[in-house]
Amino acid sequence: MSSAKRLVVCGGNGFIGSRVCKYAVARGWDVTSVSRSGEPKWNAVTSSSTPPQWARKVSWERADILRPATYAPLLKGADYVVHSMGILLEADYKGVLSGQESPLTGLRKAFNTAPQPGNPLERKVPDGSNSDIRPPETKDQLTYENMNRDSAVMLAKEAARENVSAFAFLSAAGGAPVLPARYISTKREAESTIASEFPRMRGIFIRSPFVYDNSRPITVGMAAMTGAGALFNGATRGILGNFMGAAGVKPLKADVVAEALVEALGDSSVKGPIEVPEIEELANKSWRRSMA
Repeated sequence: MSSAKRLVVCGGNGFIGSRVCKYAVARGWDVTSVSRSGEPKWNAVTSSSTPPQWARKVSWERADILRPATYAPLLKGADYVVHSMGILLEADYKGVLSGQESPLTGLRKAFNTAPQPGNPLERKVPDGSNSDIRPPETKDQLTYENMNRDSAVMLAKEAARENVSAFAFLSAAGGAPVLPARYISTKREAESTIASEFPRMRGIFIRSPFVYDNSRPITVGMAAMTGAGALFNGATRGILGNFMGAAGVKPLKADVVAEALVEALGDSSVKGPIEVPEIEELANKSWRRSMA
């Protein structure tokens, strides 16, 4: 019988999620990725359209993160579970794609200050095959509430039900001037709810800054601007820190964040919010181990 740790990564075909899978495979873990589309389009997450060697060791499964019953069976026997999904801007995607709603209207919704639905534990979303995280009034829209908060909370609930020992949530270092406040507030609400509602499960909240990689040239340029913002924030002793949010925090390579997340899962002493300096420290610890 294998003694390898079993990891399930929801969002494992994404920019950071795929790298989490890579570093977990390197440790000899049994890795399952869960996403709506299965295996990644490799040229979207790496510099090549050809699957890397390690990808053959990952089970690429399909499920809907907004319908817990579709992924719950995949969590059985898992030691660790990762949530690495979220959105930067909201939109009624069906309306925008069909031309019934303009992207501008979608942006207006993102900055809407009207009361939003409470988290699914408060709404008592039922278990079972018909459960859906999205409340009726947002059934066609991906919102900060249902993607950044509710999907993480419900995944944690299902993970706790399976006695998973550690749950990692890819959070964020902060918001940004161009993003609605609800982007970061829903991330923090997810952290708080997971920590308080599932205390027996070690919660790890990776507060990632802006991430970049050479495989996505646009992110390198954006990282340079963010890095300049971080230098300014440091030189002014954080006088505009609350306003700048993540735009004033040192950016990191996607691989650094992914490697740190895997290291955190494997270290039973690591729990709670993990800020940028700790992310770098964990990634360095992992690198030193691999060199030993």
